[in-house]
Amino acid sequence: MPITGRILEVAARHPDRTAVADAGTRVTYAQLVADSRRIAAVVGALHRAQPDPPRPARETGGIPITAVSCDSAFHTARIMAALAGYRAVSATIDPRWPLAHRVGVIRATGIGVVIGGDAALAEALDATGWTGTLIPLDDLLRRVDAAAPGPAPEVRDPDEAFLLLFSSGTTSDPKAFVKTRGQYRANVAVSSAHLEPLPGVATLAPGPVSYSLTLYAVIESLATGGSVHVADAFDVGDAARRIHSERITRVVAVPAVAQALTEAARRDPGRFASLELVVTGGANLPAAIRDGLAEVLPQVRLISYYGAAEIGFIGDSRGGDGTLIDVYPEVQAQIRDASGRPVADGEPGSVWIRADACSNGYVSATTDAVLRTADGWATVHDQGRIVDGRLQLIGRAGDVAITGGHKVALPEVERAFADLPGLGAVCAVALPDAARGSIVALVVEGPGRPRAELRAWARDRLAPQFVPRRWYRLDALPRTVGGKVRRGETAQLVARGRAEPL
Repeated sequence: MPITGRILEVAARHPDRTAVADAGTRVTYAQLVADSRRIAAVVGALHRAQPDPPRPARETGGIPITAVSCDSAFHTARIMAALAGYRAVSATIDPRWPLAHRVGVIRATGIGVVIGGDAALAEALDATGWTGTLIPLDDLLRRVDAAAPGPAPEVRDPDEAFLLLFSSGTTSDPKAFVKTRGQYRANVAVSSAHLEPLPGVATLAPGPVSYSLTLYAVIESLATGGSVHVADAFDVGDAARRIHSERITRVVAVPAVAQALTEAARRDPGRFASLELVVTGGANLPAAIRDGLAEVLPQVRLISYYGAAEIGFIGDSRGGDGTLIDVYPEVQAQIRDASGRPVADGEPGSVWIRADACSNGYVSATTDAVLRTADGWATVHDQGRIVDGRLQLIGRAGDVAITGGHKVALPEVERAFADLPGLGAVCAVALPDAARGSIVALVVEGPGRPRAELRAWARDRLAPQFVPRRWYRLDALPRTVGGKVRRGETAQLVARGRAEPL
């Protein structure tokens, strides 16, 4: 269902239904439609006022690009939804990205208007000769309040470019890709069939809208006539209050949020009486999180979905640690070796997907990487294997080590330590070794544990080739702005002698 079509429908039938809300502000569906006419008018005027506008990436079909780069999840969601009914390509740029990355993607993709940003970004863009417009969020909102409404939003052609998204922005130059409206409609169709963003459902999706997890939750909620409650960052106390007061039934978040909600529910389960479903994104959901949630809130179901921003929703897991995935019937999955040939069931390789929601490819100005082949199959180089008809995820290409002729999935090493009481976060890395090619080492965050204890725990739970041969600790593991451990940087710290041997 196209997002604008559903917004217009709900605004007509249920005008007072909440569309987007944060802890202190909300906008109804009727207000969102009225907002969109003024927001689009102001943004369009900013583009038209440029005497020499940046040229948008050819993959947009010449449609001007507007990026939102601010800390407000509410205003980011509101602006993105407002522009959806117009000839506009929208993007979100995380303001916590390194300055060079922000400048690089704005220049490379031809973004013409940036809403938000800071003085450092403005100065850096000016220094490059960028001819676009950077407008502070407060300035934009003042102009919107004073603007006369423009034309009403309308359902657009499915082949028209809709969103400009990015694959990363923390450890390497971000790769950009465009999603058409048709591709996003296909994505919403899969999500609606399996992840339950149903009409009228109140969903809590905390975190920056620049994260694909949160962005998906915003769009799928509006595209199905639900209410999405956002937050700039996750705070368990605020989440508990809002779940109770807003009668939120569905939460979409990273696994750590599910764990925090579980701990809060142990103290006051009554605040979570309305909650029915928690949806987490990404693989490797520790079974302890699922078991803990089921123990404290037995009425709450937990679905751990697997997807990629470039490709869309692929499948989900409803038991165990989230690594055995039931692939959705709307998509196809295949495991291939390095030469592109399919491998036998049980053998590891790259996960290839064919799905209607998949982007056509990366923006050529940001990378020469190939996402999708001519026959429609695509890969982001996740590693996996087929086990009893299900997709078992291993990790990214850099998550597999070759040691003594054995392929070792480093995330599988890490999962073995998920239930060790009192142990902090861990990161398995591959270190060069003259005899074996590489060896597996485990880096523990925090005070660590005796090496003998860690080794004994590993030997009881892992095949011999998976047992780490070296053990280290760091006060803090290097992480992305989204909190994910950076494996490559962790390995570099070990190689440079920055990690303490155990």
